[in-house]
Amino acid sequence: MYMHFGSLGQFFAYGIFVVALLIGFCWCFKLSVAAGDPDYSIGCFGWVLVILSWLIFLVTIPFSLCICIKVVQEYERAVIFRLGRLLPGGAKGPGIFFVMPCIENYTKVDLRTVSFDVPPQEILTKDSVTISVDAVVYYRVNNATISVANVENANHSTRLLAQTNLRNVLGTKNLAEILSDRETISHQMQSGLDEATDPWGIKVERVEIKDVRLPVQLQRAMAAEAEASREARAKVIAAEGEQNASRALKEAADVISESSSALQLRYLQTLNTISAEKNSTIIFPLPIDLLSGLMKK
Repeated sequence: MYMHFGSLGQFFAYGIFVVALLIGFCWCFKLSVAAGDPDYSIGCFGWVLVILSWLIFLVTIPFSLCICIKVVQEYERAVIFRLGRLLPGGAKGPGIFFVMPCIENYTKVDLRTVSFDVPPQEILTKDSVTISVDAVVYYRVNNATISVANVENANHSTRLLAQTNLRNVLGTKNLAEILSDRETISHQMQSGLDEATDPWGIKVERVEIKDVRLPVQLQRAMAAEAEASREARAKVIAAEGEQNASRALKEAADVISESSSALQLRYLQTLNTISAEKNSTIIFPLPIDLLSGLMKK
């Protein structure tokens, strides 16, 4: 009987020692946290729950180690909440971190670059043309803590904002600007999205316009306009060629008229050219002056 009471007293003494040790540890932890973040406070009842959590962890060792020790990958971060409040020090990881039982929970955040397609948007341009435009956006989480604490769903919010930004930016452009200045428009959209998502901890890296779809009637009208423009340029080029050719012929005639031997050489050159292709054909030149003299008689 005495041994029973003695062992029970030792158990209570051991328990009191453990509780005192935990209280001292929690007090030191509270002082360190207060030094790092003066606004962080969970109250007296919160610290009581912290002590109870540590007791549960110690009593259930080694089973509690399987629950309390967590691992995150190199491209991940863990945002830890204790009794509903963010722990100071920012997100944890990569590697191993500790989660206290019952009072702490955590959220994993992927820091890798994510890409998504913006669905085709029906847009009315500045010159009152209805077009359908789709794009692709590349972004990543820049601050894991802000992306969890400041917005309910950062990924979904970024997708919706990208659609709105695409309509707003292209609505201020003409059709010709949209078709020719895609790089400038993409940079403008990237800057606007990056500025808007900065409070969410999101960094927009790149925005690219994939396709601009025009109505069928507008495509036919633009094709007809382009064809007419090409035909007009072709006629102008042909007329300029004829003009240059006539000037060259006039200059050649002036040179030949200055010497009778030049005309004879030209005649021989023409015969040589014809005989190379049609050697059965013989051509005799007849001076126009001779014919005019005969006609007068």
